[in-house]
Amino acid sequence: MTAPVATAFTVYLLGMLAIGVYAYRLVESHPDYILGGRRLGPVVAALSAGAADMSGWLLLGLPGAVYAAGLNQIWIAVGLSLGAYLNWQFIAARLRRYTEAARNSLTLPDFLENRFRDSSRLLRGVSAIVILFFFTVYTSAGLVSGAILFQQSFGLGYETALWLGTAVIVSYTFLGGFLAVCWTDTAQGVMMFFALLIVPLVAAGDLGGWDSVIGNVRAINPRLPDAFAALSGPAVVSLLAWGLGYFGQPHILARFMAMRSTRDVPMARFIGMWWMILSLYGAVFTGFVAIAAYADAPLANPETAFIRLSQDLFNPWISGWLLAAILAAIMSTVSAQILVSASALTQDFYRSYLRPQARDKELIWLGRTGVIAIALVAVWLAYDPESTVLGLVAYAWAGFGAGFGPVVILSLAWPRMTRSSALAGMIAGAVTVVVWAQEKANLWDIYEILPGFVAALAAIVIVSLLDKQPAEEIRAEFARVP
Repeated sequence: MTAPVATAFTVYLLGMLAIGVYAYRLVESHPDYILGGRRLGPVVAALSAGAADMSGWLLLGLPGAVYAAGLNQIWIAVGLSLGAYLNWQFIAARLRRYTEAARNSLTLPDFLENRFRDSSRLLRGVSAIVILFFFTVYTSAGLVSGAILFQQSFGLGYETALWLGTAVIVSYTFLGGFLAVCWTDTAQGVMMFFALLIVPLVAAGDLGGWDSVIGNVRAINPRLPDAFAALSGPAVVSLLAWGLGYFGQPHILARFMAMRSTRDVPMARFIGMWWMILSLYGAVFTGFVAIAAYADAPLANPETAFIRLSQDLFNPWISGWLLAAILAAIMSTVSAQILVSASALTQDFYRSYLRPQARDKELIWLGRTGVIAIALVAVWLAYDPESTVLGLVAYAWAGFGAGFGPVVILSLAWPRMTRSSALAGMIAGAVTVVVWAQEKANLWDIYEILPGFVAALAAIVIVSLLDKQPAEEIRAEFARVP
């Protein structure tokens, strides 16, 4: 471990912990801990949503996919950009208004139960189970990213790196809850943004410019610079289908719910989309430049492309901050996921099923305990060093996108939707993803989010039309929400 890199990491980590300590002083109630008192401004909401969304896969998984397969992986970025824009445009403001109108819902399971007046609490229970299952997988992907970073940067063993990264993330999430996570996400989003602009530009300049990079890559394999190379129709659809995942990601939807006003949504959308588009394409071109940079000595692990370029091209002091940006990406997402999972434990299981009379302080400390417990389970899943970041993220992203996406869209847009159809759609989407991922070799080779999304939509529409009309109270509330 070089002194400059160690210094950069230490300063960065101390800064994140300082934010957690400061946010700790502002947490006075359970709603403060899990939703920040609904007081996020447009800048924090936009950058927090982006940073919580992208995770380590943006600096490791996506560049690695491009390094391994070429520019045909750019369709992931296209699909994600479209999905994120539609999510901001059509979901953000209405979800913010509706969650407040529906008995001030604090979590996604909370909203679904209140939206459909589900006295059986099945919607809350099933949705909380889906959240805990897929977020545990998603969180383990972030911890794998952290382990790769520490292995490559400091020569630490995989298990040591895993525990070190987990300890820091748990510390500030444990202390400050939602506000700490969002404020740290904002700082981390800025670091990620500049790192993804600087690395591919400097790397391309070192190789003689973009024309030289393209020529060198084409000499290695003429198909690598072709965005359509080796892609069938279903393959392109699979890559674009990543965009469907946005409508069902609880940690992103929580940022919409926590905004102080729907008047801030246009500005937040503008900031968030520009951040996302430039960051995504920075990641794509990082992987592409790495193909030319390491033509003579190919990388053993494609997902280390950003790390190697940062180490090989930059002064150690700059390299240290670029590598800290990877840690920022990892921490921003993992902390958001752990917090949502802890919220599911406290709000959607403990308070709803065990102790409805639980006081705020009790719930806050139970949430903090849940943060530790969920992190430990994710560490256990991440113990396999052969796990790939993109593979784990893809599975969890599909589970949320199909399990919650159609339910969220239609609950906000269709007054005829019923409680039973929401339950059917959630189960159909999540189960289809799990089965399709396991049996893909025997089925149509397409990303599991697409069949899961279609299955959920079909289940919601069919069950709603077969079910009786929603109660007048539910329809009246739907009509009142602008």
